[in-house]
Amino acid sequence: MRIERIPVDVPTRAPTGQTAAHVVGHEDALLVDPAASDARIDAELDRVAHVAVTHHHTDHVGRVAASADATDATVWCRYGREAAFEDATGVEPDRTFREGTEIPVGDGAVRVRETPGHAVEHVAFEAGDALLVGDLAVAGGSVVVGAPEGDMRAYLTSLRRVRAMASERLYPAHGPVIDAPGATCERLIRHRLDREVRVLAAVEAGNRSVAEILDAAYEKDLAGVRDLAGMTVRAHLDKLHHEGRIEWDGSRAGSVTEK
Repeated sequence: MRIERIPVDVPTRAPTGQTAAHVVGHEDALLVDPAASDARIDAELDRVAHVAVTHHHTDHVGRVAASADATDATVWCRYGREAAFEDATGVEPDRTFREGTEIPVGDGAVRVRETPGHAVEHVAFEAGDALLVGDLAVAGGSVVVGAPEGDMRAYLTSLRRVRAMASERLYPAHGPVIDAPGATCERLIRHRLDREVRVLAAVEAGNRSVAEILDAAYEKDLAGVRDLAGMTVRAHLDKLHHEGRIEWDGSRAGSVTEK
C-alpha cells in the first residue's frame, strides 16, 4: 500500500522540529496526523477520503479542520474520546474507531491498532506490512511518557505488542522511518526499564521529591527538557507504586520498607 510521508515544520518539543503527516493509499486515501499547513499536504487532498490522528497532541492535529473542510473527508477518532478530539481539533468526528477497526482505503483497508501510553487515546495504523506509529517509537533517542496523561505500564505493553506484530517498517511522526522495528522496540523497552531501575534506586536512597529523584536518576544535562523529564519520572513512580514497589502519593515517594 502506498504511503506518502510529509514532514512539516510545526511547534513541537520533538528534536526534529517537525511532525510527519502520512497519506495512505492511492485512491480514497487516509490522511494521518495533518499537523500544520503545507503545500505538499494540500497537493494530496484531492485523493483523501478519510482523516485521522494517532493522538490529540497539538503538534499532530493543527490541520485536521482545514483538511476536512477542503476534502469533505470522513473524520475519525478513538471511540470514547470524541469530546477530547473535538476540543483538540475543532472538528466533531464523523465516525469512531477502536482496536481492529478497518478504515476503507481504495481496494483495501487500514487497520487500527491501539497503542496507549504516550497518550491515553494513542493508536497506530496498520497498512499492509507497515505500521504508522505516531509517537510510540523513534529511530533514535526516546519518547516522553509524561504523567498524568502518559502511562508507563501501557506504553511498555504497547511497545511489546508492536514488537510481536513484526511489521517490516515503522513510520513514526518524528524522525526517520524505522527499518528495524523489533530492535527499535527492544531498545526503547530497555531504555525505560533501565531508567526505572535508576528511579527506584533514587527512591530507596532517600530521595523523596520529583526534583530530588530527577537529580539522582538522570546523569545527563536536562536543560530545556527538565519539565518533560519530571513528567516521565512521575509516570515511572506511578508504575512502581501500582506494582507495590514504592510508596507514592503524587508529591512524595518513599520506600515500602518505611511502612
